[in-house]
Amino acid sequence: MVTSGGTVTSGGVETEVREAAVRARAASHELALATRATKDAALWAMADALVAAREEVLAANARDVVRAEDGGTPANVVDRLRLDDTRLEAMAQGLRDVAGLPDPVGEVLRGSTLANGLELRQVRVPFGVVGMVYEARPNVTADAAGICLKSGNAVLLRGSSSARSSNAAVVEVLRRAVAAQGLPADAVQLVPGDGHDSVRALMRARGLVDVLIPRGGAGLIRSVVEGSLVPVIETGVGNCHVYVDASADLDQALAIVLNSKTQRTSVCNAAESLLVHVEVADEFLPRVVAALQADGVRVHGDERFTSYDGVVPATEEDHATEYLSLDISAAVVADVDAAIEHVRRFSSGHTEAIVARDQPTIRRFVSAVDSAAVVVNASTRFTDGGEFGFGAEIGISTQKLHARGPMGLPEMTSSKYVVVGDGHVR
Repeated sequence: MVTSGGTVTSGGVETEVREAAVRARAASHELALATRATKDAALWAMADALVAAREEVLAANARDVVRAEDGGTPANVVDRLRLDDTRLEAMAQGLRDVAGLPDPVGEVLRGSTLANGLELRQVRVPFGVVGMVYEARPNVTADAAGICLKSGNAVLLRGSSSARSSNAAVVEVLRRAVAAQGLPADAVQLVPGDGHDSVRALMRARGLVDVLIPRGGAGLIRSVVEGSLVPVIETGVGNCHVYVDASADLDQALAIVLNSKTQRTSVCNAAESLLVHVEVADEFLPRVVAALQADGVRVHGDERFTSYDGVVPATEEDHATEYLSLDISAAVVADVDAAIEHVRRFSSGHTEAIVARDQPTIRRFVSAVDSAAVVVNASTRFTDGGEFGFGAEIGISTQKLHARGPMGLPEMTSSKYVVVGDGHVR
């Protein structure tokens, strides 16, 4: 409803969101019947349209960046918000990569002929309507739209107000491309409204929205998980650890720690915690502290680490923090079991890495650490849908039901049973 002063009330926002969800539901019915060829053509058209609309999209993004910087937004958040030619091309390439992947819809998960002659098949089907609530990442807008379209789902996108100009421009470009390929434009929609009322309305749209995926900081995720009436797939924050074992190749370990921490700090698969076996501490600590500090990283360490200049004492909160900045917590541990215990205590369940050559130690760490991804002798930065070969990802799930880890096309489907008989009665 609109008041006499022109303000949209919360009731008006809820009505608009539900109307958008109704349109998405209708679009999902058409998408569910679309062939792979039609969906792939739409994905290629979406990619081409993004590149062709480069000036339009980057100009909109520049407005968001200026507002963020003028408002004192932290540099790491501005980095996630910012688009440039390279990132825009990566968004387009993500859509092309998804087009090249097998269509999950209709895949037979299992099948058999029962003793009574009934033919039984379990097949993948779309969810229907997927809602996304996410922060300051306009690339997610294209990724989510592409993955949902290929998996036969309509998507309702609720980005943060800080990226509203970018998201509006991207969505408008994608909608035009989708419609030009004969699919419903309402397969891709922005959720109306900028305030929390619109998020609340999306969370209440049970029966219209089939699943809701929050992607962002701990506060956003907790709010959606605790307040939603719509089923939620939880994507968690990333307090990711790198453990350097006594058996590690220390040159390799140094490269892995630096890449995990500094290659891009504002993402959930960046390392936030470093653990070093006591037997290699004297040799490795001066090297890793100097290298991290040379890259501008502030080390929050235990007593062994604070013996080096510039290292600040780590608190319990430091060890539990997802910094998303040039900061890292660090501790020396007695053995692999102590490292495992530290991870169990402070990890968010996203990604943990071990650098080691001793195979029994590696097997123990891999078996005992309960996170969505455990990486051996490689950077935590590889926990990513694109790096895993899934094309663009819709998020990284840290929960255990339905989906865990990077969520690509198969994770955006459910299943149904098709039972074929010949006059069978029970």
